[in-house]
Amino acid sequence: MNTPSRDRRRLDPASTPRHWDGRALVLAGIVLSAFNLRTAVTSLTPLLDQLEELFGFGSTMTGVFGMLPSAAFAVFGVATPAIAHRIGLERAALLSMLLAAAGLVARSMAGGTSGLLVGSVVALAGMGMGNVVLPPLVKRYFPDRVGAISTLYITVLQFGTILPALVAVPLAAAAGWRISLGVWSLIAVAAALPWIGVLLIERRKDSALARRHDHAVAAGDEAPELSAPPARGKASRSSLAWGMALMFGMTSLITYSMFTWLPKLMVEAGASPAFGGTMVALFSTLGLASALLMPAVAVRVRNPFPIVLACAACHVGAFAGLLFAPMAAPLLWVALLGLGPSTFPLALTLINLRTRTPAGSAALSGFMQGLGYALACLGPLLFGILHQATHGWLWPFAMLTASVVVLLVGGWLACRPRMLEDSW
Repeated sequence: MNTPSRDRRRLDPASTPRHWDGRALVLAGIVLSAFNLRTAVTSLTPLLDQLEELFGFGSTMTGVFGMLPSAAFAVFGVATPAIAHRIGLERAALLSMLLAAAGLVARSMAGGTSGLLVGSVVALAGMGMGNVVLPPLVKRYFPDRVGAISTLYITVLQFGTILPALVAVPLAAAAGWRISLGVWSLIAVAAALPWIGVLLIERRKDSALARRHDHAVAAGDEAPELSAPPARGKASRSSLAWGMALMFGMTSLITYSMFTWLPKLMVEAGASPAFGGTMVALFSTLGLASALLMPAVAVRVRNPFPIVLACAACHVGAFAGLLFAPMAAPLLWVALLGLGPSTFPLALTLINLRTRTPAGSAALSGFMQGLGYALACLGPLLFGILHQATHGWLWPFAMLTASVVVLLVGGWLACRPRMLEDSW
């Protein structure tokens, strides 16, 4: 009979041997999967103006394409833990990359708007699953290098956001829009291969990797890291959790609105489509800088609300510039726009700074991301509806400015130094 301490060791990723034998394939899978988590988003948005003319859809449908990422991430943020708990993290990672590849191929072969939508939904479903399974995979296989591997995959994720936006228009001009949209499926297929290798290795019961996996999945639990926390549901009783959800949600709403509409705004202001794609790439690049710096800053500040105020000021300054003089200083406006979403890595960092226990962290993360992404999916759609109704940008930017106000309210609630468990 197993003792409780032995059972705890079985379920404790930190008990795995601290060496690299058998983990190279996992690392390759994590890195390649991370690159694929945003390619379906930023490979499409620079081409939406061209596809709108080709397929004859209007600004409202452009807004629908813009809302799909956050909607998919919200749905699969909720669904993936149950899926991974049932089939295992490694199989879930493989499934996520296969869905991403299939969706990207289907989208590149679309003959109309409905084909683009279906392909996007499938691809984004896979990427939404990948969002959820990568962090516990890091914790399972690299418990001694969580910080380093997390920084690596977040950095690669940002490169996967930047590169498609940068090359989408030039590649479409050189080889056609189908190639420009579909080429990223090759990297998704490449990301699936390491997970196939990991699953094959697991079949060899005498291998070290299989033994580590067996320890992690004691009692038939395929993904103990994603088991339902006992405190699930209690986060909704806390103003801290609501503040986190509002800050995270409004940041994502603004970000995905700009991913969708920044290229079209630049083209209507007189820039080329390639320039619009370059501005999306710059927007994403500054997100990389904030993702690398913000966690280190947040842990050193007792109340980081001044950071939220600075981010709000960046947003408002960027909105004013893009609305009233978009081509006067586009690099400045987009630089401010890229610094504004620094509240995104701040929110992710505060999940652990505002909780005492793993159960509390899981409950806060699930509530924040589920509600936050659900709110965020409204942004690109409302932006498009307002633009189509008014044939201008004033009311769309007024909507984003109102979102900044809500973000400030959420930030004030989230940043106050207190713990989630104290408010249950």
